[in-house]
Amino acid sequence: KIGVPENYDGIFPWYLTKLHNLPSNYTDLVLTGDDEGIFGVDAQFLYAIKPLDREKQPSYSLQQSFTVEVCVIDKNDNVPTFIEESMRGSVQLGLLKIPFMQVEALDRDDRDTAHAELRFSLMEQTPRIPSSQMFFIDSITGEVSLTEEGASTLDPEMCGRYKLSVMVKDMGGRSNAFFTTGIVTVEVTGNTWASPDPVRLQENLPGPYPIPISQVKWSGSQAEYSLDGEFPEMLFTISREGVIYLNAPLDRETQDQFHISIVVERPDGRQIAKPVELRVMVGDANDNRPTFPQAQYHTVVKELAARTEILTVQAADNDDPKTDNVRIFYRLVGQIPESPRALFRVDRDSGVISVQADSMEGTAPQYTLTITAEDAKLNSSCTVVVTVQDENNNPPVFSQHEYGPFHIPEDALVGTTVTTVLARDADVRGGDSWQVDYHLESGNEEEVFSLVTDRQTNDLSLVLSKVLDFERESEYILVLSAQNQVPLVRGRYGPLSTATVSIYVDDVNEGPVLSQSHYEVTVREGEEPGRVIATIRGYDPDSHPIYSLQGDTKKYFSIGKYSGELKTVQALDREENSTYTMEVIAVDGNSSLSASTLVTVQILDVNDNSPVLVGDYSWKYLCTPRWEDQALVLASRDSDGPQHGGRLNFSLRSDATVRRNWKLTPINTHTNLSLNIPYLPPEVYMVPFTISDSSSPPRSTFINLPCPCNIRGNCKIAAKPLQGMPTIQSAVGILLGTFAVIIILIVIFVRLSYQNPKEPSKTSQERVPLKISI
Repeated sequence: KIGVPENYDGIFPWYLTKLHNLPSNYTDLVLTGDDEGIFGVDAQFLYAIKPLDREKQPSYSLQQSFTVEVCVIDKNDNVPTFIEESMRGSVQLGLLKIPFMQVEALDRDDRDTAHAELRFSLMEQTPRIPSSQMFFIDSITGEVSLTEEGASTLDPEMCGRYKLSVMVKDMGGRSNAFFTTGIVTVEVTGNTWASPDPVRLQENLPGPYPIPISQVKWSGSQAEYSLDGEFPEMLFTISREGVIYLNAPLDRETQDQFHISIVVERPDGRQIAKPVELRVMVGDANDNRPTFPQAQYHTVVKELAARTEILTVQAADNDDPKTDNVRIFYRLVGQIPESPRALFRVDRDSGVISVQADSMEGTAPQYTLTITAEDAKLNSSCTVVVTVQDENNNPPVFSQHEYGPFHIPEDALVGTTVTTVLARDADVRGGDSWQVDYHLESGNEEEVFSLVTDRQTNDLSLVLSKVLDFERESEYILVLSAQNQVPLVRGRYGPLSTATVSIYVDDVNEGPVLSQSHYEVTVREGEEPGRVIATIRGYDPDSHPIYSLQGDTKKYFSIGKYSGELKTVQALDREENSTYTMEVIAVDGNSSLSASTLVTVQILDVNDNSPVLVGDYSWKYLCTPRWEDQALVLASRDSDGPQHGGRLNFSLRSDATVRRNWKLTPINTHTNLSLNIPYLPPEVYMVPFTISDSSSPPRSTFINLPCPCNIRGNCKIAAKPLQGMPTIQSAVGILLGTFAVIIILIVIFVRLSYQNPKEPSKTSQERVPLKISI
């Protein structure tokens, strides 16, 4: 297989290739498939005797004992040409940027090479109105379409025909390509593609369905239609012929109009023109009954209201407000409970409910009205609950003008109920107009009584608030008034709203009352007897109290039987007793009623006692020579209180010898007496000193205390151990050793005496040692 370029213009025969399969001496080669006799074989070489033309025959198949396929290689030797000499097309008004025609060209060169790769271009547009760029040609496909500007400005009345100069090039439009130009005539035509007239359809049409309601048509090329918009699926459909159908009943209250967008497209799905719109308006049918926003209403009317509006009810109808289907009329069709006279009415057109009677006084406390709302053929109803509000048009009145007289003992307890009265009110029980407030207008200036009202019944209880005293006030005349908590709207409070209550206080024999429950009295000790130290004051409204004392066992005090004066009978000594407590009893002169109080008498201290030395010092002594830290501890006491005898002071007599020999040292509550010099001769010395209290002026006592100074055994000085001397342990060891040696010696002597016995002579008896008895 070999490739040979076409249009060879060199020397012939033109040797193409060497056939290696042939013998070198093989010259009588006959080829089949060469009808024109172009090819030959010479000395194993295949040659051609004239140029080849690919457009005439692109390949040759030469047969011998093997096959040689000669492919003619293309050269760009053909100029592209338009298929039609007269190229015409039409464009419809309203067409979008989609092709409306196609320019076609042909190039005889090899389609698989760039020699036949064609490119189209738009050279010129005539006329150039309303724009010079009204059209566009696709460089590869040759499809002609409107530009965006052309689609929006195309007008057949302005220009009904355009001539377009177009060019086609091979070689993919390169500069060395062959080209051809041509003229395309474009006719501008009108179009029936426009929005159809609005359609008005009655809601709830009886059918049968589908019902054709409108039609559109694209007058140009073949087109397909579709619908778009806000409506239920399949409610509207369109046929291939552009007929629009309604497939189900419409409901104006759900949607009163539809805007249906109609889309036109080519079969390949490309949109041809802008969508047009069909407006469908739904006509109203009286298919909705008037409805109230709530099933029940509540309102209040005052008892004295006369011919006044109390409530407005409004029903709504979902039908078309521009039609009579929504005209509503109101009627009062029922009232519970019924009444002999007409109490209410409702306005036929406005729905205003009003009181028709002159007043609601004496009517039921509540009414239930039934109101209907009707249009031309449908109706609905609601209920209105009317509560008659009580007004304060009745003042409270007492059942009698005077109450009493009531008797109450003067010892009645605070909180005692004297009586209960009631002012009746004809208004509705439990309401504000029925509630009664009571007031004491006079007779209770000292607030002896208080008022307690039972809000459930309006009963008034007159209650004692303070202790009664017959001797002070024996009779009370109280004036009561009764009023409502809210103002009267009609009438006024008259005499029937007031009443008088008479109360008599009964006398009760009362016991005496003492002014104090406890008396505290102070008296200086030693004061002269008979002085009044306190006066016990008692009160008895019925008689004079009689006083007596209890608890004064030693009869130090006395009290006046009628005066209550407490006196001392004898001088008091605080050191004997500093506090006296007794009970004073006041007895009613007419009965056994009594009262008592405690009296505490505190005796005030006076500095009437001198300090004294306490203790026995006859057996005590001091050592001489003086021992360090040895002292006689001296104790003292003052019978007066701490103010006078709290701190006692010791002082030596102002004598030089005394002060040289002795020393007094205060230690806490005592004083130490000790030697002031190292040594005094042993004997008994008299130490003079004074004890004074802390009062001003002070009381003092002179003491002359015997003090022995001796050298008794207890005063001897203990021996001190010497440095280097034997210790107790070593002494004991020495003693034990000595005793052992003595015992050994005695044993030796005894043994010797038994071994050498001799008769002593009388003359030598004194020389014989004495026997020792062991």
